[in-house]
Amino acid sequence: MSNLKYNRILLKLSGEALAGNLSKGIDSNTVKSIIESVCDLHDLGAEIAIVVGGGNFWRGVQNNDIERVTSDHIGMLATCMNALYVSDMIEKHGKKTRVLGAIEMKEIMEPFIRRRAVRHLEKGRIVIFAAGTGNPYFSTDSGAALRAAEIDADIIFKATNVDGVFDKDPNKFSDAKLYRNVTHEEILQKNLKVMDATAAALCRDNDIDIAVFNLSDPHNIVKLAQGKDVNATLVNS
Repeated sequence: MSNLKYNRILLKLSGEALAGNLSKGIDSNTVKSIIESVCDLHDLGAEIAIVVGGGNFWRGVQNNDIERVTSDHIGMLATCMNALYVSDMIEKHGKKTRVLGAIEMKEIMEPFIRRRAVRHLEKGRIVIFAAGTGNPYFSTDSGAALRAAEIDADIIFKATNVDGVFDKDPNKFSDAKLYRNVTHEEILQKNLKVMDATAAALCRDNDIDIAVFNLSDPHNIVKLAQGKDVNATLVNS
């Protein structure tokens, strides 16, 4: 590996991150800038897996018109659309990818099999995980925590629109305090909004570090992997 602090990285991208400044859908320029940084990191020798959300197409927990299970299934399909788009954009940059889904869609993606996912990473392919955990009532954050544990990732990079974890919403409170380092237990006890409690507990129980950073500068992905000092929060035990 070349000058990397973390060698196997799981990058969690929300659907909103893919939408950029749009209210819905995919902003191709935003995704392109993210993908360029992912490819730069891959060029340094990192093994990269990506979990994508689906909130740019569907927010299941905010939809009360239909049954929760049905709404969550629609959300899983939204993540599949994002995964296919991200995969194609990465391959346009000359990298090999594989999309692995938690629900069976054999015509367009492989089923998730842990050993297969690890083998793809070892062979230098960028792996995109779609459909969360494949179960309703679980967020894609939980999907990211689960996949990180299964592939033995060194860390989860969680991309956000702020500089890390704050004690309160920095978009509403000018005196919000940025945590540079916080434990998994503090995340749960203080109800800090890093990810949902199920995902946070899964990371705690499996000793998975999380770096929460601002995606407004996509090159932060590379800087974090190299261990450089950027505005971010490291969550560990």
